[in-house]
Amino acid sequence: MENPAVAIEYQNVVKRFKGAACNAVNGVSLSINEGEFITILGSSGCGKTTLLKMTNRLLDPDEGNIILFGENVRDVNEVLVRRRIGYAIQQVGLFPHMTIAANIATIPKLLKWDKERINARVRELTELVGLDPGEFLTRYPAQLSGGQQQRIGLARALAADPKIMLLDEPFGAIDAINRLNLQDELKRIHNSFTGGVKKTFLFVTHDISEALKLGTRVIVMNEGKVCQFDTPENIVKNPADGFVKSLIHTLRRDGPAHEVRK
Repeated sequence: MENPAVAIEYQNVVKRFKGAACNAVNGVSLSINEGEFITILGSSGCGKTTLLKMTNRLLDPDEGNIILFGENVRDVNEVLVRRRIGYAIQQVGLFPHMTIAANIATIPKLLKWDKERINARVRELTELVGLDPGEFLTRYPAQLSGGQQQRIGLARALAADPKIMLLDEPFGAIDAINRLNLQDELKRIHNSFTGGVKKTFLFVTHDISEALKLGTRVIVMNEGKVCQFDTPENIVKNPADGFVKSLIHTLRRDGPAHEVRK
């Protein structure tokens, strides 16, 4: 069995913001394999969103390198980097004046796909995220519930068939029941990409149950550093430091450890 390709490599990545007392991201080095579902867990201000935004060049590191499939992102135009990477965020950001079909088609149109290919992709993705194309494609975002909007945001991020998907607390504003349903849907979607079209997902969350449920491996961050990068099972059984131990204690106090995915 051949080794999987390295999709993303962070090489001693550092990010400082002007006037800050310490680095937002402080010397992060790790490798992520193609096809993994990586969750990035930590409290607010730990650097997880900053790390994600450097991956698609919404921010650039002050030190270190980020390598995507062997190519340094510094050497690629930032617009091209972003068109190659799917990006979904909590606020969704659907265009209110455009139909759902037009929202999903945004990047394929920029890439000058032909109309037939765009229409087929829009229908395919609407079904993939669990919505009926006949019912939803002619609607506008204001006519959808929050959970439905989040599904369309995910479909739009997947539209150009990116190898890498970045998801920044996409379910953070969703109620608990819909959030659980969307987590299951996202796992199903990730697992549906097999063979030569494996997708690599990076999913930021501050919810430990969500991180352990979704991640094939979990990055735990605190104060800009990686405390532990391991499987959910190993993080629960062998927390690397006091911060990770405190997270596991919270999980055991507030919810059962059987939520770990395997």
